[in-house]
Amino acid sequence: MTPERKIPERRSRKARRTRDTLAQAAFELVLDRGLRNVTVEEIAEAADVDRRTFSRYFTSKEAAALDSLRGDGDRINAALRARPAPEPPLLAYRRAVLDWLADPGAEPWHRRPRIFDLLVVAEEEPTLYAVFHHIRVDAQEDSVAIVADRLGVDPRQDIRPAVTVAAGAGALLAAQAAWVRGGRPDALPALIAEAFDALSADLLGEPRPAPERHPGAPEQHRGITSTTHTTRTTRTTEEAEGTEATS
Repeated sequence: MTPERKIPERRSRKARRTRDTLAQAAFELVLDRGLRNVTVEEIAEAADVDRRTFSRYFTSKEAAALDSLRGDGDRINAALRARPAPEPPLLAYRRAVLDWLADPGAEPWHRRPRIFDLLVVAEEEPTLYAVFHHIRVDAQEDSVAIVADRLGVDPRQDIRPAVTVAAGAGALLAAQAAWVRGGRPDALPALIAEAFDALSADLLGEPRPAPERHPGAPEQHRGITSTTHTTRTTRTTEEAEGTEATS
């Protein structure tokens, strides 16, 4: 390797370390003090850089605090690229998420210290949640491109890749929300499996149509309305009276 190539690589590694240090400082300060009690200047000071350096890497304290989550979308997409080509797209997306969950080296959310706490805060802080949404959207755009490549289609002309990713990412988001609100940090894998099961089974089955209800309509009882029951009872009584009259 030539000296000219070593210099850019060294600078790149240094920039990566600076970014990671800022992100870790923001992550810890936000969780320890609360988002509203932390300033960009304090994050920069904790990382031993100035405000100007912070601005070269992040647009806000929210972006810095959530930077550690950005890599998770990359890991899921890497797993999606590695899935066997014959797998149906939604199944491939599901298994890519499960591969991420099962990979100890990837440090999925339920295994990474304090990620559960960070997502709890993100649910409570609108500005933090908005940044989290943008991180998810960026990852989903890459997922759409990967699925389109698997199908051999142009995602601008064929809607199937976008639908596949929207469905899979929606199941993941629903599981994440249930995980945070349920208060059980170890429950994420089971909730993700449950969300994808619902997507591929319950919601894709043909639900039986619900009976039409009109204002003032009587309640149903064992499939027969009380009106029908009353009508039949009245008719039986009239028939009995008619029989007595002719006998």
